[in-house]
Amino acid sequence: MSGHVCPCWAGYLLLNPLRRLLENPDKLLKPFVRPGMTVLEPGCAMGFFTLPLARLVGPDGRVIAVDIQPRMLTVLSRRALKAGLARRIEIRGARADSLGIEDLHHTVDFAAALHVVHEMPDPNAFFSEVRQALKPDGRLLVIEPRGHVSTADFSQMEAVAGNAGFERDAAFSNPLKRRLLLRSWADPNPLVGRSSLSSRR
Repeated sequence: MSGHVCPCWAGYLLLNPLRRLLENPDKLLKPFVRPGMTVLEPGCAMGFFTLPLARLVGPDGRVIAVDIQPRMLTVLSRRALKAGLARRIEIRGARADSLGIEDLHHTVDFAAALHVVHEMPDPNAFFSEVRQALKPDGRLLVIEPRGHVSTADFSQMEAVAGNAGFERDAAFSNPLKRRLLLRSWADPNPLVGRSSLSSRR
């Protein structure tokens, strides 16, 4: 979790259609997203996952796409307009010290943090912000690239998420694939300092 931000030029590479052969957004996200949902996507970049999310939530749903790089968001905005999905996507610029989602308190059904947590300068703050945005019992899907995140780093990430108020859903989570499905605790004031994630099926 270095805090390194993906450069803008890499955003174009990430849009390569061949990527769908290795990581199909529709198959990956469909089990968790239903029409009418409010979905948060921090670190959206140019929208490889954003546009599929917007299709999944349907005309009555909303995707809140957040990124710290204005150029990434400009490209996403153009792509959303071209795809006819702009009305379903709310684009936000993050701040250096915050996602800027304080107003979303307990309004988000599902959050997708895809290949982004390792770029966060303060993972503790990241998980805390996302949890505050989620509804009670909301879900957060975390997927990290194995080439950038070691097994030890991923385990540390899990521990940080646990301390922020999440528990692991073991039915989907797979540390070897760097995939983690998290559920926010129903208790609005979880015990601080809980050191590990409990597994539930």
